[in-house]
Amino acid sequence: MWMSRAVRVTVRGSFDGLSEAQMASLVAVAGEHDFMNTQYTAEGYLAYDLPGRPFFTFRFAEEAADADEVPQAAVRAQIKAEEWMAERGYPIKNVTVQAVDMAEVPLGKRGRREASRQ
Repeated sequence: MWMSRAVRVTVRGSFDGLSEAQMASLVAVAGEHDFMNTQYTAEGYLAYDLPGRPFFTFRFAEEAADADEVPQAAVRAQIKAEEWMAERGYPIKNVTVQAVDMAEVPLGKRGRREASRQ
């Protein structure tokens, strides 16, 4: 049976020289992009805090067949984020990517207790 590994990918960067119209457009829908939300989705969850800060974060839920494929999941997420921004004409810079293989994250006390019940 093939099992995949859950990978959480965070893509961060900065908006770079948004026009007034672009800024207004993003600010108008800012409630849908709450920076305090830590939701990871297949489509990617975009968060920002404009006009206060020029930074954005995309959170993606990706999958990898094994640990060796985690870097590829990170690249896929980065491409999705960059394409999303490019399709809307938002210039960005200083893009960084962090991927976490959830199979490698140690279980906390509650997680160990729940795992022992199964």
